[in-house]
Amino acid sequence: MTMRETDRNQPNKHPRERFQLKETIVTISSEKRYMPAAKDAIGSCRSDLEKFIRKDPFFAVTLDKYRSAHPDAHEIPEIAGRMIDAANTLGIGPMSAVAGTIASMAVEAMVDAGATYAIVDNGGDIAMINDEKVIVGIYAGESATGISIGLEIKPRDSILGICTSSGRIGHSISFGNADAVTVLSGNVSLADAAATAVGNAVNDVASIKEAFSIVSGLESITGGLIIIGGQIGIYGSVPIVEAPQRPEYITGAWI
Repeated sequence: MTMRETDRNQPNKHPRERFQLKETIVTISSEKRYMPAAKDAIGSCRSDLEKFIRKDPFFAVTLDKYRSAHPDAHEIPEIAGRMIDAANTLGIGPMSAVAGTIASMAVEAMVDAGATYAIVDNGGDIAMINDEKVIVGIYAGESATGISIGLEIKPRDSILGICTSSGRIGHSISFGNADAVTVLSGNVSLADAAATAVGNAVNDVASIKEAFSIVSGLESITGGLIIIGGQIGIYGSVPIVEAPQRPEYITGAWI
């Protein structure tokens, strides 16, 4: 896990709940009345995805662009379709987008129920909508000691994805060596896949620029940052602020 979320001024204003369903472990922050909608959405997402993977196990293991074995698009559930679209854009396997997609669909369900402040952190892949300022802190592990930064997210009325991949922390597959790669996008699935793709290309500080070239031209990706070797590289618009590390806010998850 590489991220946590908190309102700098009023960290306890919104209830926060850890929720686990099988391998999925999330932290939900919102009014309590909207949390059941998120949990139900997570359950539906997992059920649909598990059924689809049973039909086509290749979906869960390929690290390359996925080509459906089911030509009828109606047989592909929405969660799988979003994952495929995002990952294929980056030329990688669809499971690279699973955590962000689940988080996004959970927040969408909360918004449909009336929430204007809803955050779901699925192991460092965050989907959020916020009617007040929020600081999303970035945790890059012990090797990044001395780097205490966060992203200041101003109030917004649309969902934002803040997704992080790491070559050193967590369970996700990464072929790179970055302490943390974070990508911001209104398309949470794309942010998740892009964080993986960029992270795969980061081997050292000298590779930062080339790694970011992977997402150049993707207009829906508004910003990103890479932390490696005590250095920080920035792409696009990234609202960085100083933020103390809060390990208790970290959410660890598999998918």
